[in-house]
Amino acid sequence: MGDWEEIRRLAADFQRVQFTESVQRLSERNCIEIITKLAEEKKLDVVHTLDGKEFITPSQISREIRDELYAHGGRINVVDLQKIINVDLVHVESRANEVAKSDRGTRIILGQLITERYLEQMCEEINDKLQEAGQVNITELSKTHQLPSDFLTQELSVRLGRLIDGHMDQFTGLIFTQNFINRHKAKIRGLFSSITRPTPMNNLIGQYGLQDNLLYSLLDELVNSGRVLGSVVGGRQDKAVFVPDVYCRAQNAWVESFLTHNSYLEFESLSRLGIPDPVNYIKKRFKDRKLLFLQLVCVEAAILAQLEASVEEAVNSETWTDLQLLLPSCLSLDDSATLISHVIHSVHAQSSARALGTAVVSEKFISSCLVLFDDIMQQKAQMEVKSDPVLLLTEDDVKLAPAMGENSSRKRDKRDERRKKASEGSGSLRAGGGGNAREIRIRKTKKKNRRDEDSDDETATAQCKPAKPVFMSVPEIVEVLEKRVCDCSEEMLEVIAQDLVRPLSRAYKEVVQSVFLSSTSTSLSAGKRRHTAKELQEEINNLYANVRALERGIKHFSDDVQLHMVKHILKSLCSDLTNVMISFLSDDHKTTVDNPNSITAEVRMKLLAKLPDDIKAPLMKLNSSLNGKSIEEFLCNLEAAAEECGIMLKKGDKKKEKQVLAMHKHSLMDQLQAAVDEALVLHLTVLLLFQQHTHCMLLAPGRCVSNIIHTLQSKLPQDQYELLMQYHTLVVKRLVGKKAEQMDGDSEGSAEELKDLKNLTNEIKELVFTPRKSSTLDQ
Repeated sequence: MGDWEEIRRLAADFQRVQFTESVQRLSERNCIEIITKLAEEKKLDVVHTLDGKEFITPSQISREIRDELYAHGGRINVVDLQKIINVDLVHVESRANEVAKSDRGTRIILGQLITERYLEQMCEEINDKLQEAGQVNITELSKTHQLPSDFLTQELSVRLGRLIDGHMDQFTGLIFTQNFINRHKAKIRGLFSSITRPTPMNNLIGQYGLQDNLLYSLLDELVNSGRVLGSVVGGRQDKAVFVPDVYCRAQNAWVESFLTHNSYLEFESLSRLGIPDPVNYIKKRFKDRKLLFLQLVCVEAAILAQLEASVEEAVNSETWTDLQLLLPSCLSLDDSATLISHVIHSVHAQSSARALGTAVVSEKFISSCLVLFDDIMQQKAQMEVKSDPVLLLTEDDVKLAPAMGENSSRKRDKRDERRKKASEGSGSLRAGGGGNAREIRIRKTKKKNRRDEDSDDETATAQCKPAKPVFMSVPEIVEVLEKRVCDCSEEMLEVIAQDLVRPLSRAYKEVVQSVFLSSTSTSLSAGKRRHTAKELQEEINNLYANVRALERGIKHFSDDVQLHMVKHILKSLCSDLTNVMISFLSDDHKTTVDNPNSITAEVRMKLLAKLPDDIKAPLMKLNSSLNGKSIEEFLCNLEAAAEECGIMLKKGDKKKEKQVLAMHKHSLMDQLQAAVDEALVLHLTVLLLFQQHTHCMLLAPGRCVSNIIHTLQSKLPQDQYELLMQYHTLVVKRLVGKKAEQMDGDSEGSAEELKDLKNLTNEIKELVFTPRKSSTLDQ
């Protein structure tokens, strides 16, 4: 009873406390502020939910993550956890990482928490599918379970033999059951044991439903064990072929027999036999034999020995030999040439014999044939000089011919003036108005005036080159050889004649020139005409070389700057070159021009209208290209016009390019030495500096000076570049201020600028005249 009394008393006290109102009560706002303050002072570790109505501790987040992970079967996305727990994703990811580290077997894969229990269950499902289908592909499993292939491969490999009853192919990513492998192996064993001829592997895979992943490995196992006799040729590629041993034995026997009896093998024949790589097959099969491999065949030493003996006999007897009968009939022209060249080198007969098709001819035999034409050549040269001496000049003048005329010294003065681009003194040097007739004629020799009764390929080529003397055609050479050379078939004589055409033409040209020069050595006027013609040719080619060199120089600039420079070159140097050409051709057709430098665009059109139609068309295109935007187009039209008009343009070489650059540099330095105008000094200086640092000549208008200086920035020392920029700025101010100076009459400021320019002019010139000194100071 005492205990019950005590219990009643405590219950009454508890009820009284419950109904007693609290003297001090904290509001919800005060609680939030207190918790926030404690959290800021790091005394309380809590996280508020996204709606801000609750606080939650990190340990509670971890517990809820584990609970949700268990509830979802061991796999859940971290983003889904964030929505469920209603906490910021950063805190969820942080606690998820902690859970993955602390819980054994739990990991994060692609933003998903995965437990060991889930993996075990997944492996059991995969094993059930494997036993049902016989094979599974890890790639397909990766898509099905939305897990990385590498991760799946690693996890499945660990559980092979325990939860998964099968074998994995690490290369193909396939898992097979043992029963599936045994069935496939039996199928492969039976199929490949019955094959008697080479069969593409792709055909077998498609026809019999074989698994290409297992096929090669199981087939290799069967071949290595000797159960299947054969081999796979071509690797594990689409063009792989299975070749059974029974076929290989028959194939090897045929190849061995053919090589023994014929001493060569044709690659195409081996390919028809089913050998996919004939060259490697021969190298492996006959590695002990000495074989020469060509493009289409390989040749054994027996054939080489026969060919070498025939070549040596021809060289020793100073005759010729035709190797056609000794060569395999299947050889192509390229292979025949390669084989004969190899034989000539092997017997060290490069200098004593030459190959003409399938024949080898001694050099002494060729020389003896050339001697047969000496008398004919001398007689023909005498007749050529008498009939048409205008065609027969030196090699440099082969396309030029002197004509009757006077005032050659006057013409040389004109050319000197064009080179120097100077106008002073031109009036005093050209006194007398009756000397407009030219002393030089460049003529186009037409095909109808050539003697081409028995023309062939060689004479047709010669006809394309005007004013070139022609000796004999191939049929004419054959006719001479038939009379004086014995023991040669007609076909062989024709081959020898074709080889003799070029040396005979060169020798004939030299003989003709010798006869011509000797016959005209006493004639002073003829000598002057030749000299003048050579000067004309040199002038045209010098201008041509200058345009070529300028084309290379402008490529250092951007497209818009190049356009200004191209137009400037076309209007200046290219116009001069066109004027010279039109001037000479006009004189050739009895239209005189006093001074080519005075020819304007309108005058050019009038002169072109008076020219014959056959040369007018290319010259019209050349004239039109002066108004274009491409130097390359001008040069193409120039070359076409020169060829059509019989003017020879020489292709430049390195020596000629150096001469052109040196002449251009010397001319600019002479002008710079005498220059007083500040703008001209700046213009010439930047052109010379550009040529010094890029080894390319340049011709540019004044508007491009600033672009050239900018291009030189990376090539000049800093102090020289700053000096150029300072001088350029002063020159521009000087030019702009001239007009204002005239209008205002205030020359105080301009006088100071002029003084600064005068002081800097010598320093600017020194950049060109003493480049080493400036470079040493920089260092």
